[in-house]
Amino acid sequence: MGAVTEASEVATYDGKQYDTVKEGLATILSPRKSSSTGDSKGKTPIKDSPQTVFYNPIQQFNRDLSVLAIRIFGDDLTSIRKAKREQKSHDLKTRAAASKKRKRGEDCCNDQLAEVTDPKQLETLNGTSDQHPATETSQSHPTTEASHSVPSIEGSLPPPAKKTCSPLQNAETSLSLADTDQSNPDSNLEATTGTCIPQTSSDHPSIPLGSGTSSIDGNSNTHARDPLSHSFRVLDALSATGLRALRYAKEIPCVTSVTANDLSPSATDSIKLNVRHNELSGKILAITGNALVHMYKIGAGAYEVMPDGSRGRYDVIDLDPYGTAAPFLDAAVQALADNGLLCVTCTDSGVFASVGYLEKTYAQYGGLPLKGPQSHEAGLRLILHAIATSAARYGMAIEPLLSLSIDFYARVFVRVRRSASEAKFLAGKTMLVYSCDQGCGAWNTQFLATNKPTKNKNGDEFYKYAQAQAPTASPYCEHCGFKTHLSGPMWGGHLHNPFFVQRILDELPSLSKEIYETLPRIEGMLSIALEESLSDSVHEEGTKCLEESPTGQGKIGRLDPSQPDKYPFFIIPSLLAKVLHCVAPSDAALRGALINLQYRVRRSHTKAGTIRTNAPWTVIWEVMREWVRQKAPVKVGAIKPGTAGWGIMRKNRSRASITDLKEQLHVIMETAEDLETAKVQIEAALFKSGRPLEKSVEDSAVERGLIDKTESDRKHLEVVFDEKIGKDVDSKKLLRYQLNPRPNWGPMTRAKGGA
Repeated sequence: MGAVTEASEVATYDGKQYDTVKEGLATILSPRKSSSTGDSKGKTPIKDSPQTVFYNPIQQFNRDLSVLAIRIFGDDLTSIRKAKREQKSHDLKTRAAASKKRKRGEDCCNDQLAEVTDPKQLETLNGTSDQHPATETSQSHPTTEASHSVPSIEGSLPPPAKKTCSPLQNAETSLSLADTDQSNPDSNLEATTGTCIPQTSSDHPSIPLGSGTSSIDGNSNTHARDPLSHSFRVLDALSATGLRALRYAKEIPCVTSVTANDLSPSATDSIKLNVRHNELSGKILAITGNALVHMYKIGAGAYEVMPDGSRGRYDVIDLDPYGTAAPFLDAAVQALADNGLLCVTCTDSGVFASVGYLEKTYAQYGGLPLKGPQSHEAGLRLILHAIATSAARYGMAIEPLLSLSIDFYARVFVRVRRSASEAKFLAGKTMLVYSCDQGCGAWNTQFLATNKPTKNKNGDEFYKYAQAQAPTASPYCEHCGFKTHLSGPMWGGHLHNPFFVQRILDELPSLSKEIYETLPRIEGMLSIALEESLSDSVHEEGTKCLEESPTGQGKIGRLDPSQPDKYPFFIIPSLLAKVLHCVAPSDAALRGALINLQYRVRRSHTKAGTIRTNAPWTVIWEVMREWVRQKAPVKVGAIKPGTAGWGIMRKNRSRASITDLKEQLHVIMETAEDLETAKVQIEAALFKSGRPLEKSVEDSAVERGLIDKTESDRKHLEVVFDEKIGKDVDSKKLLRYQLNPRPNWGPMTRAKGGA
């Protein structure tokens, strides 16, 4: 029975009524509620009704962003494939031209052979002797290359079938077959007839392509395609109602087929009904099964024929489970095609962003969480670490295109490449973190290895992989003296590709706000993500990186895959002031002071009021001590001995010597046995306090290159709290940080599917 859509947004299928929910260009159906639970006429949209597991409007931002990210990625992947196809076509045409030239030479040789009448000369040209007639040689010793064989004068061999194509067409036909090469598991295996067809088709049947061929049998789910075109396959592994699959199929032009999988048969029935309602039966394949089993089968080469007639690994896999996606990562990287996109959502922020269940965090993500305000960024890095280690086992490397902490979940978009050489960089981009989470909040990072570029005798560049020197921090914080705790290992590379983020931002003005209702938030959050990186490779070599795309043919540039992110995490001015028990400096004042000292400052998308900077903690605390001295003096007794603030303020450069002298005099007065002994010790202390050291330990460390000059030479820092240069002018008034969208919002409870 057909669907009937009424003005009150009610659809009827097989005698049952359904409420409709429209998001983007897709519409999903929900069984109509009874009159006792609400408006029986369906006038209240489900989007405005209390949140349900069936449809969570809070994650519309996630779905809108995913559509845009996959659209930009698909455009780039299509351009890469097109460039590869054009290059392959050019190579085949070049070989065809060379083959034609050799053929002309053979024809000239055959003309000369026809003019020979002496049998002995003929035998010599044919490469035979008296004991081996030419006819026997041609049968018992066939040659492997046609260019070395000479046809018999009697014409005993049948003439080749005449063809209607030129050498140029031969090249194109070879290209179409090369694109479906069975030796490449990631190739687009699809129905191909070629452009070079013998005239006697009955005598020359089409050449089968083995498991990579799908015939056109009139099935409604399979249709003829351009032999030289590429398919773009998407897997929505945990589809539920199929809303993501519907939106991907409708809103992304390059998508040719989508597989919507769910373990629940009732969910699959809902997907099929929604596919039918949206008229996408020729583009979406709904299947019931375990997502792990399906992805492992695809990774092992047991491909299924897609609605577009293609088969092979997926170009995009979207994992959006309830809770963690960790159990699906190993199967997902194997089911992805080369240069494929893996989209991962994890909603278990209580695990990856909290130390309350650190044993579970390590079991799922292979690292320990970080305690403190940076916990959500550390959670992103733990998720990326789990993906990177899963991929590296199979000679794959990852490139995070976009990694965001959103509301109650994390969402990452990762490109996966089959590159054993890039997988070797992983140890050099994996780090441990020593954090003073119970004291001043400072941290130090420790990378597991180093990736050192070097050159051989010929001048060719290659990398040396060496163990890193350890440790980078003592068991006690160098700033406040409190104990430090260990976190990680976690991803130490970049969280975003700025070129990919910029491509999405460039696309936003052309989009409809009626279709993408969360555009303001997307623009605000991506604008922060674009500015987050502090590495030199982004700010000093951005143009170069933009030109050097993954294969030299794509539209999205990439950063150096061997380089880590040297400046992870962020600081919060109010938390720094809390340690020192002083009035907090404004963001503009602290940013201005760091900018005056020639350091870079940025925001972090994970939390409002944050500052990302490449300034070391030694400089940060010196700036805060100057803030106390210049702007916000601390009340007497506010900082108690033994606290983190006490340890930091003791290192005040203007009072360090006086403070040390006071402590020495106090100890002398308490321990001296008589007045004469105390007098001698006091004179010695006064002499030492006025005598400059020949060379301090820090000066020696600077000479040896162990620490930076700016970290040790705090006495020459001129700290100026200039709010004018630190003020961030927001002319667009972007929505950078989302407030709670509605009461009692969140992931809700786990769905319970029917058997």
